[in-house]
Amino acid sequence: MKFPLRVILLLFLISPLGLLAQEKYTLSGVITDQSSNETLIGVNILFPDQQTGSITNEYGFYSITLPSGTYKLVISYLGFQNIVKTIDLTSDTTKNFSLIETTESLDEVIITEDIEKLNIRKPQMSVNALSASTIKQIPVVLGEADVIKAITMLPGVTTAGEGASGFNVRGGSADQNLILLDEAIIYNSSHLFGFFSVFNPDAIKDLRLYKGGIPARYGGRVSSVLDIYQKEGNSNEFHANGGIGLVSSRLLVEGPLKKQKGSFLLGGRASYAHLFLPLFDIDNIAYFYDLNTKLSYKLNQNNNIYLSGYFGRDVFSLNDSFKNTYGNTVLNFRWNHLFSDKLFSNLSLIYSDYYYGLNLDLIGFDWNSGIRNFNLKYDLKHYLTDKVKLQYGINSIYHKFNPGEIEPSNSDSGINKQKLIDKYALENALYFDIEHKLSNKLTASYGLRYSNFLRLGQDELNVYTNDKAVIFNDQLQIYEKAEPISTEKFDRSDIIETFNNIEPRLALAYQLNNKSSIKGSYNRMTQYLHLLSNSNSPTPLDVWTPSGKYAKPQILDQYAIGYFRNFSNNTYSLEFETFYKTVKNRIDYIDGADLIANDAIEQVILNGKARAYGLELLLRKNEGRFTGWLAYTLSKSEQQTKGRTPNETGINNGEWYNTPYDKTHDISFTGSYEFNKKWTFNANFLFQTGQPVTYPNSQYEYNGIRIPNYTNRNEYRLPTYHRLDLSVNYTPKPNKTTGFRGHWVFGVYNIYNRRNAASISFSQNRDTSKNEALRLAIFGIVPSISYNFKF
Repeated sequence: MKFPLRVILLLFLISPLGLLAQEKYTLSGVITDQSSNETLIGVNILFPDQQTGSITNEYGFYSITLPSGTYKLVISYLGFQNIVKTIDLTSDTTKNFSLIETTESLDEVIITEDIEKLNIRKPQMSVNALSASTIKQIPVVLGEADVIKAITMLPGVTTAGEGASGFNVRGGSADQNLILLDEAIIYNSSHLFGFFSVFNPDAIKDLRLYKGGIPARYGGRVSSVLDIYQKEGNSNEFHANGGIGLVSSRLLVEGPLKKQKGSFLLGGRASYAHLFLPLFDIDNIAYFYDLNTKLSYKLNQNNNIYLSGYFGRDVFSLNDSFKNTYGNTVLNFRWNHLFSDKLFSNLSLIYSDYYYGLNLDLIGFDWNSGIRNFNLKYDLKHYLTDKVKLQYGINSIYHKFNPGEIEPSNSDSGINKQKLIDKYALENALYFDIEHKLSNKLTASYGLRYSNFLRLGQDELNVYTNDKAVIFNDQLQIYEKAEPISTEKFDRSDIIETFNNIEPRLALAYQLNNKSSIKGSYNRMTQYLHLLSNSNSPTPLDVWTPSGKYAKPQILDQYAIGYFRNFSNNTYSLEFETFYKTVKNRIDYIDGADLIANDAIEQVILNGKARAYGLELLLRKNEGRFTGWLAYTLSKSEQQTKGRTPNETGINNGEWYNTPYDKTHDISFTGSYEFNKKWTFNANFLFQTGQPVTYPNSQYEYNGIRIPNYTNRNEYRLPTYHRLDLSVNYTPKPNKTTGFRGHWVFGVYNIYNRRNAASISFSQNRDTSKNEALRLAIFGIVPSISYNFKF
């Protein structure tokens, strides 16, 4: 692999040098919002006569190199006034621009990074973006704007159902999604077991979901990347905004540290429904709170520093006998440095922690577990020519896994302190990404990621006969735990296992005309972390574990091809994609696997494989009084674990079976209609094939106890899921642009009171002694009201 890689890198770097020999100059700068001085991501910098352009990066920086001459320049960003200028490019020029909003952001709808012709030419595909204003317009349960619920309205994205945390992308599991908040990893994206997400829409600046064609700068997960950036804060003047709802409220304040140079942002949310429970003689408690912070400072023209953080906690208790606390903590220090008008760099030092705590006073013990990491990233973006952009960097993450620790909560409990064995790992990566305009019609994006994973020494590691932690009982035809024959001890500096993987990425876009293009992509990705869970969606009790001797890294290969078209001067757009992906070494569990407080998890897992394929359709209306989109996904998601020898049955007799997140049909519609400046009407409709489940098909009696016998895994499905949500936004004084302003949001979730099944369980009726099926529905119809304000 070394020789071809050297040759490829040499060709990439030498071919642009020939272009640089011509008389060319660079136009670069930063684009901001004039009112707040906030940098803007994804702004179009277009040269229409030359049919070329660029977009701003994550920090509002742009750079483009052109031959000497006079050009018409158009700067375009939806929701802001266009800037049209004539530029005389006779030397390298730095030019910063400030954009003026055309309307209040509440009326703005953005669901892609740009809607200009540049979008047709760019090779980027399988990517969706949502603005905070779009998220706030989507009706959700209890009226709380929600990022995760919003992205599930996009094609290829589903959830395990109401009250289920996480999300699934293109038939993948929730733990296969890389979730980043200001580059820091978020391990649990949900509050209150999935009813809300941890992301405060008021603090969000930019959100992008990568489902395929994922750039090489991202790695570590095999299904998707949800990349979220927080606002930097207003460096011109002090502002605040927030909202008061039935179950939670929020407040965000921002302002200058030093005008035009530094800013701060501080946002908080909390739920308070539990305060009213004692009025109904209910002792149970369930609430959450979180905090978003960010400090930004411009040292000089070439250097900016940022310090951002997030802290969130959930608390759930039952009658003072059971208390559950969990949440995320992240902190990120970043330094942006501009080496030249063509070379931009970002250095990040990141801390991320997910904590889970359980207190059982009735039994007399406390349980704590979690995962913690320290991450060093250094990324550089090199604007070589108007045709070639190079991005490269390094990334190193040190992981510490705490699978569980039990401590007695009182001296009379009779429980001894117990500590499961901590695990450690070091994950490294080196990558480069290149965007290359090969011709006026063909543009390519290609890159390579080298990933390295070191499973570090731990206090104790089990040793098994023939290295088999799971054995097969030929007589009973079942898998069983193997007993360890000894243990090994290691120093922390020892390396137990080493994994190395090369992950190529490729995306192509061919422009058929000014309105349409076809695109294709391939990417290989590797995931070294596994979420141990035998439920259909992640729960706070699930434990992360690193790859090692018995759990191999998951390796994805995904192919996608699509057709993209804009209609009526970009008023409408159509995206059609089809994909196919396979995943090696997907963990499967033996029947009866016990994952809680298991210090030998290798005894209940086997390595299998997974595949998913389907097609996605997204039809959007981007402009006018009515805006919105219609999404449809037809897909299949399956898993297979064959026997290791001809005598073994494997899981599900070695046959392919539906994953818990397989949804054959997924139809979603979201729309917003501006009746006038005071009234805006919003609607969602969602229809999904029922979730795969395993049902009992017979029973037998043993010592007077009826024991069910189950069918093959996920052979049945829950009933079809569908619902309709409506909301109305009322702004009493829409023309008021300064001072205190507010608007009301009235909503109804599940307006026709559909009792969608979250699960179906089987039990024996005590009166009739007959077995019966019990449907659990989380929500029926739920009205809501909230008041949002800013000043």
